[in-house]
Amino acid sequence: MTSFPRRDPRTDNLLTPENAALLVIDYQPTQINSIQSIPHPTLIKNVAMTIQLAQSFQVPIVLSTVNVESGRNADTIPALKKLMPGIVSYDRTNINAWEDKDFVEAVSATGRTNLVIVGLWTEACLAFPTLDALQSGYDVYPVVDAVGGTSTIAHETALRRIQQAGAQLITNAQLACEWQRDWNRTETVPDFVQALVQAGDFVSYD
Repeated sequence: MTSFPRRDPRTDNLLTPENAALLVIDYQPTQINSIQSIPHPTLIKNVAMTIQLAQSFQVPIVLSTVNVESGRNADTIPALKKLMPGIVSYDRTNINAWEDKDFVEAVSATGRTNLVIVGLWTEACLAFPTLDALQSGYDVYPVVDAVGGTSTIAHETALRRIQQAGAQLITNAQLACEWQRDWNRTETVPDFVQALVQAGDFVSYD
């Protein structure tokens, strides 16, 4: 085996646990119930995988909701909130999280320039902060199998728009492999394998 020494994880051109942060935006009942581009159980399962990967690789998470404090909306659904114990939730009135001062400051405080992002809807709460973060000099990686829109065409059109603007689309499986990168990093292998097995990406033939 002739693996090169690990590249500097801060300056690596690929995603590493040390150069990325995860943004989780608006996984609330109203938003989830209005999604039409992906079955709701699949959406929740997939975004849970994204969050669990971030936790396993110790990637900082910035969580945000909209209109909880105003009483107009419920909080992040419990199935996802329990995966993020102790993580502050930044509530907003803006549809675009990048127009909320506390949220943007929290992202900046991570010190990470690569933003892995999930949000509902694709056409609004994912697309708008993605476009603004790109303009602010961040590299943005939307997790396409963990997001959804109010219709398939709304979802797909939004993905095309942000990709044309420079967003780098990614899936959970690719994200897991990019953060893991080398089987010799044994401390994260069990969680990495478990995540892919639960997603159906790894299949045992024993």
